Amino acid sequence: MSAHDPACPLCNEDGGTLLWRGAHLRVVEVDEPDYPGFARVIWQGHIPEMTSLSTHGREALMRAVWAVEQVQRDVLHPDKINLASLGNMVPHLHWHVIPRWREDRHFPAPIWAQPRAEADAGEAAWQTRRDDVIALLPRYRQRLVEALDALLWQ
Repeated sequence: MSAHDPACPLCNEDGGTLLWRGAHLRVVEVDEPDYPGFARVIWQGHIPEMTSLSTHGREALMRAVWAVEQVQRDVLHPDKINLASLGNMVPHLHWHVIPRWREDRHFPAPIWAQPRAEADAGEAAWQTRRDDVIALLPRYRQRLVEALDALLWQ
C-alpha cells in the first residue's frame, strides 16, 4: 500500500484535534460532544488492515490503543470503553477508543446506532455526568500525552 493517498482524509488531515504524534502514529480527540474523551489512534501511513503492518507495527499500534484506554479508565471513569477498527468509510488504519456511560444517548448500543431517545428520563443525569467528564478533559489530555511519551517505541 502507498504511504500516502491524496484522496484519503486521514492522509491529508489529522482526523480530529491532535493530542499526540509519534513517528508512526498519532492520537486525536474526536469532536463528538455527546462522547467527551472519544479518541482515535491513527497509523500515519495509508494502510487499510492490521495484517498489512509488520509485527512490530501491530504491537506499537495496539500499545497506543491500550494506553489511551487505560488513561480513559483512570481519569474519566467510564462504565465501559468501546474499541472499534472499522475503516469501511475511510480505509486508513485507525482505532476508535470511546468511553461510554450508562446514561449516554446510545448505551448499550454502539454510538453509531439510533439514539435511545432524544429526551428521556435519563437526559438530566447524562448532562450532569457529561459536564463532570468535560471538567476532567484537561487532566485526561495531559495524562494521555505522558502515557504515550512513556512508550519506548516513539
